[in-house]
Amino acid sequence: MLFNPQEIKRRKNEMRPKNFVPMRITRSYRQTIEAQPDVIFPLLCPEREKEWLDGWDYDMVYSQSGLIEEGAVFSTQSQAEEDTIWIVTKHDEINRVVEFARCTPASRVCVQKIAVHPKDETSSYVDISYTFTAIFPGGNKFIESYTDEVFQNVMKFWELSMNHFIKTGTKLKK
Repeated sequence: MLFNPQEIKRRKNEMRPKNFVPMRITRSYRQTIEAQPDVIFPLLCPEREKEWLDGWDYDMVYSQSGLIEEGAVFSTQSQAEEDTIWIVTKHDEINRVVEFARCTPASRVCVQKIAVHPKDETSSYVDISYTFTAIFPGGNKFIESYTDEVFQNVMKFWELSMNHFIKTGTKLKK
């Protein structure tokens, strides 16, 4: 039998102690991007992100178009962890909002929200939030290490990278 509920429960109990208390954090950042929302929003796609964000890579699991769309599923890899599985839960081109639910097994889940709003005639705000919830002790360790300083540095590089790409058409190297 492929699905054995007793085996799943046994493995879960080995990984998640009875006294486990999951941590949760939300980190938010507002970027200023030197372009109008209609230029920025299409770049918030796993395939398009490869064009402008150094170090970004992914594997598309399912997408009818091959690009971002509601219901698309893709995965990313990181060292020392299982692949993170991403699901696009919202892709609203009219209001320029995209949301993802993602799971890193044996660690954490995350809800990521991105909204693009005009700032003025030549620039836009990109509001980004991540809510991480530990589902196993490894998730608590991740949350403890994902300080506001770490998050700010990631967001600032993303902001610099997108602005660099919009201005030059090339990827900013780390």
